[in-house]
Amino acid sequence: MPDSPALNRASLNPSRWRTVDILTCAVLAVAFSVVFWAWNFVWAALSPALSFYPPLAAVVYGLWLIPAVLAPLIVRKAGAGIFTEGLAALMSLLLGSPYGMTVIYQGLLQGLGGELPFAAGRYRRFGNATALAAGALAGVAGTLWDVFYWYPDADLWAFKVPYVAIAAASSAIVAGLGSKGLVKAMLPTGVLDRFPAGRERQRI
Repeated sequence: MPDSPALNRASLNPSRWRTVDILTCAVLAVAFSVVFWAWNFVWAALSPALSFYPPLAAVVYGLWLIPAVLAPLIVRKAGAGIFTEGLAALMSLLLGSPYGMTVIYQGLLQGLGGELPFAAGRYRRFGNATALAAGALAGVAGTLWDVFYWYPDADLWAFKVPYVAIAAASSAIVAGLGSKGLVKAMLPTGVLDRFPAGRERQRI
């Protein structure tokens, strides 16, 4: 049965959250919090292996940022990236993050970075360019936190600048295009039919 006109208007209004939007973002956050927790071990194992050029560790940064891009692509609501990335960070803390409470602040900052390109497009643009920009800015936000909080004494040009740049490029691909790929993979299943992205598939 098709949704009522009122439901359709609510789903398209970026400032009006529905219960299904909140639940979807929460489910994404919980699922990715487990991924975050596991990815901490990958980061810890990879960093020593890349000691010959430490900034290269940022190449795996993008996976931590997927909720900041994926949630806005799906629910298309203002604040979806901040809410989902922040909640995922909180849940990863409860699972046992080695970074303590700082993971929440960083998660919110990463969510804000991912949110900005969608906000700049007034939550009407959800193409590859917007996803790439969201992934890149989320990566910049996260690594700026790193270089100021965790690596304040590192050399600017030898570490900080390449670290942020590598994370931005990696995150644009992994979190940006990766999130677009996840949405595309979910479309045929029908799980997104309650969302604008799913309705776009129905119109094709």
